[in-house]
Formats: sequence, C-alpha cells, structure tokens
Amino acid sequence: MIIKTPSRLHLTLIDLNGSIGRIDGGVGITIQEPRFVLKVEPNDSGINIIFKDLKTLPANLMYDYSQKIENASINAMNQFDLKGGFDFFVEETYPVHSGLGSGTQISMAAAKAVLLLNGINVSARNLGRIVGRGGTSGIGVAAFQCGGFIVDGGHSNIEKPSFLPSSASKASPPPLIAHYEFPEEWNIILATPKLNDQVSGKKEVNIFQEFCPIPLREVEKLSHVLLMQMMPAVLDKNIESFGNALNKIQDIGFKKVENDLQHHLIGDIIMDMREAGAFGAGMSSFGPTVFAVTDDNPKNILNAAKDAMADFGGMTHLTKAQNEGAKWYI
Repeated sequence: MIIKTPSRLHLTLIDLNGSIGRIDGGVGITIQEPRFVLKVEPNDSGINIIFKDLKTLPANLMYDYSQKIENASINAMNQFDLKGGFDFFVEETYPVHSGLGSGTQISMAAAKAVLLLNGINVSARNLGRIVGRGGTSGIGVAAFQCGGFIVDGGHSNIEKPSFLPSSASKASPPPLIAHYEFPEEWNIILATPKLNDQVSGKKEVNIFQEFCPIPLREVEKLSHVLLMQMMPAVLDKNIESFGNALNKIQDIGFKKVENDLQHHLIGDIIMDMREAGAFGAGMSSFGPTVFAVTDDNPKNILNAAKDAMADFGGMTHLTKAQNEGAKWYI
C-alpha cells in the first residue's frame, strides 16, 4: 500500500481565553507540498522502518519519524487486537517541528495503512483519537481527512480544562465547523529558515502556561477578523481581503505571542515577502516556516525569502492548496 499525505499551514489558534466554555479552535490551509509518502507491506512480525534517503536525511528526522510510525502502528494494532507486523518504507519526508504538521500526518498515515491492510476503516477523527493527535488543534486531522481551508471548534472546558499544546494534551480531535475549498489558482510560497531555537516539547508547554489565558478582547477581535473577513474572502476568492486578514492576525491574540517569541529573522522574512508583492504573509504554527499568498508574482516573493535567509540557510517551496485529504492505493 502507498499512502500520501499533504502538509498544512496553521494560521492561528482562536480562543485561548476559555471564558465562554471552550478553548483552542484553529484555522488552517492544506497544501500540496511538501508531502509525506509511505509504502507499507505486512510481514509476519515486528515493525521495520526503512528510509529511501537513508544517507542524506538528518538523524534527528529519521528518529522522530521512526518513533511516530512505531507508536502509531502499535496503537492501531492494540486498539483492534491485531497480530503480525509491517514494513514501512519512507519515500518522501519534510522537516519535523517546522510548523507544517509532520507529526500528525506521519502518525495518521502509519495507523491508517495498518488498519486498511487489515480490512478496517475508521473515520479520521477516530483515527486521530487512536494515535493521540488533535489534542489542541484539529487542523492536521482535518487536513488528512478532507484538505482545503479548515476551521475547527476547539474543546469544551470539561474535556480539556487547561491550556496545553497538542503534544501534551490527551483531548480528542475537535469538531470541524467550517470546510471550504481554498482557491487553487492562488500561489503559496513557503520559507523555512534554519534556526536552532525551535519550539516544541516542554518549552511549548511552558509558553502556553505562561501566556494563557489570552485577554478576551483579543479573542473577540480575532474572531471578528476570521468570521467577517478571512472566511468570506476564501469563498469570494478575494485574495486582497484574505491577505489583509492574514496580516492582521499576526498581531492578535496567541499568534502575536508566537511571533513575538521568534528570532528576528522570522519577522524580516514576513516583511520582505509583503514588500515583494505578497497580499499577505505570516507564520505557520510556532514556525519556523513562514508563508505568503499571491496570485501573480510568486518568483519575486520566493527570491525575497531566499535573500532574507541568505546568512542562515533554509528551504523554500512554491506550492498551492490541496482540496482533498490523504490518498492511498494498493
């Protein structure tokens, strides 16, 4: 079996105040590249993981992928009392802890393949629950499920009484409350600089605990921009309005916290992308990936990002939205 997943941009968390009875909520865009491609074959016993680019991939990436594939496949097998084993051939990868949601896609793909090869089909939301994804944002689970532009409704305070990132939360994936096709004619430019100060693990937990709850006025302001500007702009295919909304949310609520904690290079790339002609630019999740949206001059924006990263190194991608979820075939 071959299974291919998209990656995703996480635009913002919506409500890290919680006074209305729910917390989290997320907004995201599913993108075509980079992507994760996994080939899976059953064997008699054991979990074997083989990387196609063994000689060129960083050791920390292979370790992270291996851990997630093994944990997800074991969780899926234990859930349904399955026997035997699997050989996982990792065909395509993208960086971990880069703001593109690799962890959810790896885990969901591995578990989905294990179950399908045993004739078991479960919903994406149940699959996310099995592999422990979606405890804060549901964007990765929904990207795997259906792609496109996604808004999730967060978690009730009863299920999740404290502010925690997905890595430390055991809450179930949140409900999907909006799902639209994102204009595929719009270009999305990605820039992922090489920065050592990545936000994950205990550091991420500490940030949530230190800066939450976010003031209610900030949540209200963000909700206004999302509901009355960004979401209609996607449906109207109004890239100027969408870009304006994207730029605004960089300075509101928890996204402002995320941006303020970054290396100055992140802000420099975002500004250079805008000055090069992007209608909007911002940071995905906790970064370091930043992205821009345009409809007519992607090379200028791509070059601006490369110039900004010249002293640091990094990767760039020119991609588009993907309005469908993961795909698989035997």
